[in-house]
Formats: sequence, structure tokens, C-alpha cells
Amino acid sequence: MDARLNLFTNVVTSKSLKHLVTASKVIEDSSLPTATRDLVLLRASQINGCGFCVDMHAKDAEAAGETSPRLHLVAAWREATVFTDAERAALELAEEGTRIADAAGGVSDEVWANAARHFDEEQLGALVALTALINAFNRVNVITRQPAGDYRPGQFG
Repeated sequence: MDARLNLFTNVVTSKSLKHLVTASKVIEDSSLPTATRDLVLLRASQINGCGFCVDMHAKDAEAAGETSPRLHLVAAWREATVFTDAERAALELAEEGTRIADAAGGVSDEVWANAARHFDEEQLGALVALTALINAFNRVNVITRQPAGDYRPGQFG
């Protein structure tokens, strides 16, 4: 599959994506645990059918020390025993935040309260921003049909 658009040579997309990357650095510098961040990135990308992002985030998580069983079970996190209660709360928040169109009212109070039991104000802000950003990245990549499979961990710095 060939991409519909080269995101790096297109003036508008390259400038726009630089701002999204800068925003993602703020989240990386937050106190949200790296493993939680990696799981959320992978799950939202799975939901959105973004092969490029699934490839990238699975490989980056593995390079950061995430285990294969946990990566393989992200799509079935509700039934899996390998995630902490905090990770489950983050995955649930990310899922509802990604599937806004599927749920009347968006993220439920119950899901938000569960996340708030496990994460402080800064971490909740990071989860909200992370969910919004990965959904933006997913949409750019899906719309332009970015191919998956060739990503190398850390490829984008």
C-alpha cells in the first residue's frame, strides 16, 4: 500500500504534525507512567484501525521493556489478568474518549471517577491530552493511508 500523501514533505502536514509532536513531549514529561502511556497509545490506535500507529506503539513499548503478553492482550484488556487496576482505568478512559461517537454523553462519570481514583490531577490531564493526541495522529495516518510494518523503534526521535 502506498500513502496518499507524504506527511513529511507536505508543507501543511509537516508543520502541523510538529506541533502535535511538541504537545506529546509535554505528556512524556508528565508523571503518567510510561507503561500506562504506551498501553493507551496502542489501544486507541487499535480501536481506530491505524496500522501505522499500532506498529509504532507496539514496537516502541517493547523497546521500552513492555512484555509481549501484555502487548498481545491490550485488545482484550478486560479479560486479561496482566494489567493493574490503574492501567485498566486508563484503558477504559482512553476507550470511551476514543469512542465518543459510540456513547451518548462521551466519557461516563463512572469511568472518570474510576480513573480519578488511580491518577492525580496532572496524570488525568496527561491521559486526556494523550487520548486526544493519539486520536489526531490516528486520523491523519488513516486518512492518508500510511503503511504499517516498517517502523523502527525510536525512528522519529
